[in-house]
Amino acid sequence: MWLFLAFLMVPLIEIALFIQVGGAIGLWPTLGIVVLTAIIGTWLVRTQGAMALGQLRSSFSHLNDPTEPLAHGAMILFAGALLLTPGFFTDAVGFALLMPPVRHAAFNYLRKRVHVQRFDMGPDGPRRQPPHRHPHRPEVIEGEYEDLDRNDSDRSTQGSSGWTRH
Repeated sequence: MWLFLAFLMVPLIEIALFIQVGGAIGLWPTLGIVVLTAIIGTWLVRTQGAMALGQLRSSFSHLNDPTEPLAHGAMILFAGALLLTPGFFTDAVGFALLMPPVRHAAFNYLRKRVHVQRFDMGPDGPRRQPPHRHPHRPEVIEGEYEDLDRNDSDRSTQGSSGWTRH
């Protein structure tokens, strides 16, 4: 229902704002503002996106939780889509999402409402026990093997595979 209301209300708000701004400053200045905000927004999205990508790479290289840089990147991407959409309301929301304090507040708001069951990261993170492991004998590793040292007549007729020394 919320998505339906958003798809209904956003165009109505944009139309009302176009009528109000166009009536106050005229058609050409209104269109000029729309094009200018798209150009400025594209430049800001590129710079903010590059910074977010740097933060994401840093979190991966230091084995930190990448949740926040990923969320910031998603919000920057969404802001870019809003800024390329013609309209004053979508531009205002898009420019707001390009501000790091607004993104941080939105991330904290979402973090309180989303619960992660488990997060593992790299070799130092908590390890899951495979279901086939024996809890009383952790040194046992289950697996299959093939004895390569046996003397088969089939192997001697095929020649060396290159993997062993003869």
